[in-house]
Amino acid sequence: MLETALPKLEQLIEQLLVKNQSLQQDVTRLTEQNEQLNNKLTSLTEENETLQLEALEQEEKHDSTLNKINALLGRLEQEA
Repeated sequence: MLETALPKLEQLIEQLLVKNQSLQQDVTRLTEQNEQLNNKLTSLTEENETLQLEALEQEEKHDSTLNKINALLGRLEQEA
């Protein structure tokens, strides 16, 4: 019985070692992928913030231009 149990145990241990190595490689790969995704997220977040600021600036310019146009129209109406 011991003669058959020992080879079986060695085989199972070898399988576990191979599986463990494979899982460690997966963890390493997923950790690297996670880091890349975090970097991408950071970049996109910064880009989003920049675009939001640009949109606010455009809105302020639009409002300023609209106010100037309204002021000019008001003047024209007064003169007419």
